[in-house]
Amino acid sequence: MENLFSFYGYRFHWLNILDLAIVIFLVVQLYRLLKGSLAFNIFVGLLIIYLAYFVVQYLHMPILSTLLQSFINVGLIAIIIIFQPEIRKFLLVLGKKAPLSKDSFFTKLFLPDKFKSYKEEENIINEVITAVARMAGSRTGALIVIANTYRVKFDTASSIAIDSNINAKLLESIFCKGSPLHDGALIIVGNKILAAKVILPVSENPNLPTRIGLRHRSAVGITEHSDNLAIIVSEERGTISYAQDGDLIQDISLEELKVKMYEVMVDGYA
Repeated sequence: MENLFSFYGYRFHWLNILDLAIVIFLVVQLYRLLKGSLAFNIFVGLLIIYLAYFVVQYLHMPILSTLLQSFINVGLIAIIIIFQPEIRKFLLVLGKKAPLSKDSFFTKLFLPDKFKSYKEEENIINEVITAVARMAGSRTGALIVIANTYRVKFDTASSIAIDSNINAKLLESIFCKGSPLHDGALIIVGNKILAAKVILPVSENPNLPTRIGLRHRSAVGITEHSDNLAIIVSEERGTISYAQDGDLIQDISLEELKVKMYEVMVDGYA
């Protein structure tokens, strides 16, 4: 194999450059995935131990080398256990971009019939947008989760099953301050309201703004490890926000929300 260049006696080929570039890319993506989470500190700790192993190997310290080698041998299993939520999130993002995913170019090109009729999704979007606009105007707090599967996980013990068609007036009545269902989230799956008064997992991301409340943190929490869209109406300010893939986008307009819902429910089927 022909060398590309030499550096301090080491000979490099273009495959070595490609290898290094791929590793750098993976490290950057891993940093972006873990940034802002408690798992990032754990990852740094594991990295320090891994680097320490090479140091003690170089210094010929057999006892420490044996101890660190034993730790590294079970490191893969430990990483899978510790970073299970982050791995799940990464695979969800990767799956959405795969050639056979629902929002891929391949699927849209060879299975066009699935994308011809969006009337039902458009009606749902219009009903939700209408309800959100009215609730924002009246400063009625709301949390609506648009889930991509009936297997979405939430606390069924405290929630109330509804199984109703989506209607703007119904959404408003559920979140009305005098309603017994206004606390918690409302789950929409497909063309149905699945449940209300749902308690969601609260995000522990330390990088979230300190001024946001439980409703916004719950919205981020339900999207950190699942492929959902959470819409929030602030009770204090009457502003609209949404959470997706663990990110919180605040103070958006109704038009921006509508575009995002089209992206999720029509274009991407997220």
